[in-house]
Amino acid sequence: MLTKKAKYGLKAMVDLSRLEPGRSTFVADVAVRNAIPKKFLDAILGELRNAGMLTSKKGKAGGYMLARPAEQITIGSIVRALDGPLAPIPCASRSAYVPCDDCRDVKACQVRLMMLDVRDQISSVLDERSLADMRDIGENGMTSFVYQI
Repeated sequence: MLTKKAKYGLKAMVDLSRLEPGRSTFVADVAVRNAIPKKFLDAILGELRNAGMLTSKKGKAGGYMLARPAEQITIGSIVRALDGPLAPIPCASRSAYVPCDDCRDVKACQVRLMMLDVRDQISSVLDERSLADMRDIGENGMTSFVYQI
């Protein structure tokens, strides 16, 4: 399940993707436009900056902006930066695998095998969609993506 932190992070990143290249905006403005608590958003944007997706400037003309074009930032990378691995259970994770205490055979565990497929489907969707794609949903007459799963 997507946490509130990742949801707010996605909303803020979409907001920032609407800025003209090279322009920045203040956290408080992003928070107001998206109904996100400013203190929480400060922490979220800091994590996204540390992950290399945002840059920030201090001062009167400061604020946050995307570190690279929205077309080059995947939704999966944003979610991973804020929520960690996409796998629904630790034993199905590629980057943070942890075996279950109650599992006798990871190669035959039906729960794990199903969750590997779930992880792969989630990853496929989120890693194939860019921030620009997400921004454009609901704009320019686009209402959704057509998925072929």
